Amino acid sequence: MIKTLQPAVVKNFIPPRKTTSRKGENGKVMVLGGSYLYHGAPILSSLAALRAGADLVYTCVPKINVAATRAYSPNLIVIPLVDAKLTRGAARKLVGIIPKELDSATIGMGLGIQDREALKMLVKDLLDRALMLSLDASALVPEILPEIKDKKVTVTPHAGEFKRLFGEPVPYNIKQRTAAVQKHAKENGITILLKGPTDIISDGTQTFLNPKNLASMTVGGTGDVLSGVVAAMLSKNRKPTEAASAAAFVNGKAGAMAQKKNGLHIVATDLLDFIPAAIRPFDRTK
Repeated sequence: MIKTLQPAVVKNFIPPRKTTSRKGENGKVMVLGGSYLYHGAPILSSLAALRAGADLVYTCVPKINVAATRAYSPNLIVIPLVDAKLTRGAARKLVGIIPKELDSATIGMGLGIQDREALKMLVKDLLDRALMLSLDASALVPEILPEIKDKKVTVTPHAGEFKRLFGEPVPYNIKQRTAAVQKHAKENGITILLKGPTDIISDGTQTFLNPKNLASMTVGGTGDVLSGVVAAMLSKNRKPTEAASAAAFVNGKAGAMAQKKNGLHIVATDLLDFIPAAIRPFDRTK
């Protein structure tokens, strides 16, 4: 079954917020990313998660990025990695520092990975905690597939990352693209959010299309913003396909608003400014 996302559908994918809730009850999210070169990616993801409604975001970055990350925003809780890249030692120390009761985590945005075994160790530990997990960018490597098979994990590749992860190029034709996403989602028991002019979200059974066709959203960082929104949605809705679909829709609407204001000259932080407006039609309390 393939459906095009509409506001009435997306509204059902975003749970209402309790008026009596306390800090942390609307989502505790971990973001792991960054490197010497890509210091901004985890900042964008973390602020996007907050703008999408998460209460607490723990931003885990290499120690070389800690000062810049803390200086950028007082809203972030910054946890240093002990190494400049993800190593086994850094992964072991990180799992001992992060809060035990996280709701979701997103890994990979700009992340330098020295040892893919370290990534596997970390993913296994997080999944053992029963949190919701999404992977992006450098975390999308073939070695990770056995670790996430049938584990309700979400992956958010663009076309190049899709090819690296699954060993198959993404077809240009939208029907063939959709079929490829459905095939690999079903084979691996995961949810795939393939980014593009039309986002394709599928777990192999449910499939949603999110047409954007926004020429401005090729700018770097918009995918990092999406990863943060995905993590926020997963912290509240433990159904990955619904959460990823809601995130894609909100991210696309924020992009459309940014393009309307700035034309083809947006930057990723523009999306952060428009996430509240994009998600406001779905705000409900109970």
